[in-house]
Amino acid sequence: MRIVFMGTGEIALPSLRWLLEPGRGHEIVGVYTQPDKKVGRKQLVTPPLVKTIALESGVSVFQPERFRGNDSAIRELRDLSPDLVVVMAYGQILPRAVIEAPSRACVNLHASLLPRHRGASPIQAALREGDAESGITLMFVAPKLDSGDMILKEALPIGPAETGGSLHDRLAELGPTVLEKGIPLLERDPIPAEPQDEAIVTYSGKLAREDGRIDWSRPAEEIERLIRAYDPWPGTFTELRVDGSAKKLKIYPGTEVRPASGALPGAVIRDDRGFRVACGRGELSLLGDVQLEGRRRLPVQEFLRGLDLPAGTEFS
Repeated sequence: MRIVFMGTGEIALPSLRWLLEPGRGHEIVGVYTQPDKKVGRKQLVTPPLVKTIALESGVSVFQPERFRGNDSAIRELRDLSPDLVVVMAYGQILPRAVIEAPSRACVNLHASLLPRHRGASPIQAALREGDAESGITLMFVAPKLDSGDMILKEALPIGPAETGGSLHDRLAELGPTVLEKGIPLLERDPIPAEPQDEAIVTYSGKLAREDGRIDWSRPAEEIERLIRAYDPWPGTFTELRVDGSAKKLKIYPGTEVRPASGALPGAVIRDDRGFRVACGRGELSLLGDVQLEGRRRLPVQEFLRGLDLPAGTEFS
């Protein structure tokens, strides 16, 4: 088959590399990714790694700002005469004209076990909600967000210390397995698929830094999952007063749920391992790293040697 790949996020890289390997029996006729953008403190214009890998393999790369309302970009895609469009973490909502461009199918590798966790942050949602497993769903792309019929699902268990970063990387490596099993299905006529059960759909929206603010009135188990889910992005934080002003304190994974001691939510309790924080139910010992606004990231014990937390300290 003639295949067009669309992806931007790093989770898509193993799948792209798999498709580009010689001997697959298919022709990758084009790769679509987001435009180059400025990154880092120096704001250097940097291409997505998807683009770099494709060019190194001699595949043409296309980077339209958008497809919607862009007739020339849609004509360019049609001129490639793809049989199949494979999408993974592309970063654009595709209009119907793109979905209907390939002769066989436009499919997406979505990083959840649909219909659970449609949307932009399924990896974080699975951890935050305490799911026992995650996975990748190979599905038809449909105009409504992540609503297409499901062709194949491949699951993997979520470990007790799993973070958003580690689950992302494991799901990235699962992508080629899904493609290896899924492409033969996509060559069948008709392609086998089943609709999603709309009664059990959940959504996971796009995350912002402020979503990582910890609400200490929540149960300790919930906060522990949040800290793991949002590492490395968007990260979790709280606030404390230092020298009379409120400063952010970033909190990294390495926590332990403890029984309640009767303190009010947000109260900081020093102990021989560092400190713990009272929650709406139970307490949470902070055993990993923390980073005070304007300072470097430190292990908790080292942080406490440089900043005293007097009795009565509260996080908010």
